[in-house]
Amino acid sequence: MKFAVNTDAILGKLSTVEAMGKVRECGLDGIEIWEWRNRDLKAIAAESRRLGVEVTALPTTFWNLVDPSRREEYLAGLRESLEAAKFCGTPVLMSQVGNDNGKPREEQHASIVAGLRACAPLCEAAGVTLAIEPLNLPYDHAGYYLSTSREAFEIVRAVASPNVKVLYDIYHQQITEGDLANTLSANVAEIAHVHVAGHPGRHEPDVGEINAPYLFSTLDRVGYKGRIGLEYFPIRDPLEGLRWLATLAGTRK
Repeated sequence: MKFAVNTDAILGKLSTVEAMGKVRECGLDGIEIWEWRNRDLKAIAAESRRLGVEVTALPTTFWNLVDPSRREEYLAGLRESLEAAKFCGTPVLMSQVGNDNGKPREEQHASIVAGLRACAPLCEAAGVTLAIEPLNLPYDHAGYYLSTSREAFEIVRAVASPNVKVLYDIYHQQITEGDLANTLSANVAEIAHVHVAGHPGRHEPDVGEINAPYLFSTLDRVGYKGRIGLEYFPIRDPLEGLRWLATLAGTRK
């Protein structure tokens, strides 16, 4: 398995470049960040090459796909984000789809599909995968449109592009629907990126009711080739948790 450390969540007191060094010291070789427009991408890309730490995922700059009147705004942000991804050697762009706007769900669903079909040729040409993320509504994202992985998988299958897939967040989907291992196994071909955190609390993956090592082994067994993004808020020494995960991955002895 290959992990990617969300440096904003886990090492947020450090600059991205400083955090990359800590990630490498712990035995891991990937990072992701929440916002890239306020970063020194030149320094990050240089440090990525120097340390061999991949910038595995970046977010898009605009997140509304439910409203067709704002599609050009989304596409403009996507083009900008694709350029950033290519500059950093990043294979995945993470995207939300926007809050429920009160229109019939079938209209919003259709808008997402149509918007992603417009995105697909841009992503294919850039060699970057766009991954849409379902989020939980009860705790963190009240009002968001896309909560279930079932609908997310329906959307990407309707788009039918190898460069438009799902970001499956184990924490969010434990809250929303459970049945994690079976869902991951049945839909692995449509998953470009995985996030993990413990629940309740969104802390280390070994804190709470989720059996993260079992899910990691499930992903290995079904042939998942992407990264597992570590997007949690540590309650103990963050480097201790990263070293444990590196040992679990077999990248640290």
